[in-house]
Order: sequence, then C-alpha cells, then structure tokens
Amino acid sequence: MAAAETILAAMTVTWQEFTEAAPELAAAVRARFEATPHHVVATLRRDGAPRVSGTEVGFHGPDLVLGSMPDARKARDLQRDGRFAVHANPGDGSMEGGDAKVSGTAVEVTDPLKVAEFRQPGTPPGPFHLFRLLLSDVVLTSVEEDTLRVRLWRPGTGVVEFRR
Repeated sequence: MAAAETILAAMTVTWQEFTEAAPELAAAVRARFEATPHHVVATLRRDGAPRVSGTEVGFHGPDLVLGSMPDARKARDLQRDGRFAVHANPGDGSMEGGDAKVSGTAVEVTDPLKVAEFRQPGTPPGPFHLFRLLLSDVVLTSVEEDTLRVRLWRPGTGVVEFRR
C-alpha cells in the first residue's frame, strides 16, 4: 500500500463507527439515502478527471456498500483508485430532510462467500462488484427558516455546523 493510501485508510471509518460518533446526523443521512434507491457516485478516471455515474447504495451490518455490474467503468475506477463521493438523490427538490453527501475510500469485497452474503432476494444471478464504503466526510445541508444549515462530520472532529 502506498504511503498516501495508508494515510487515507487511517482517516476513514465504517458506517457503524460514524453512527456511533454522530448518531443524530447518521440517522438523518441514512434517511436521505433510503428515501429513494437511485443516487450519484463520483469516481476518478485513469487520467484523474471526475466521472459521475448512477448507483444504488445499501446498509449491510456495519457498512455502507455499493454494488456494480461486472466491469462497469465506476467499478474499474474504484478498483484503481478507491476515492469516491456519493450524493443522495435530493428527491423532489424541496430539500425536505436535507441534501446528503458522503465521501471516502471504497474497498472491494473479493471473498466469494462474503459477496454472496450481500446478494439481496430477487437480485439476478451472476457476478457483480461489491465495495465497502469507508467514510472520511459526511455532509448534510438543509434549509431551515431561510437559513442554509450545513453539518459536516469527519473522523476525530465530531460534527461541525455552519449557518449562512
């Protein structure tokens, strides 16, 4: 593992660790991700340019996870460079419940038995990529009484709030 990758991995946590550190924010962010199945993930192309793709995420045990069809561009991006950001679908545009984003490092699950544990009932048979999403940043932005409220969490710093 390169020095930069080691530093990034040390600054990330599982969904469960985030939930234990900031339970109120975690509940609000999870509600945004569960409100609709379709979200947007940003990955890095081979040349370092950003790529955005549609995706679904799920909660499994201590982890927030992302799946992908075999050899999809987003999966190849994450295998090469695990840095990601996922923006929850903002729904009807009302900002009700806030606008949620998470970022960090994706780690591919390669053990076939562990991958099989994640297969949801009704999922088509066949191979797929599965990534555990380790978090370095969680942001929930909302509008409250004509004020923009931004709650930011990072490992070791707790929740920091900004109002504008």
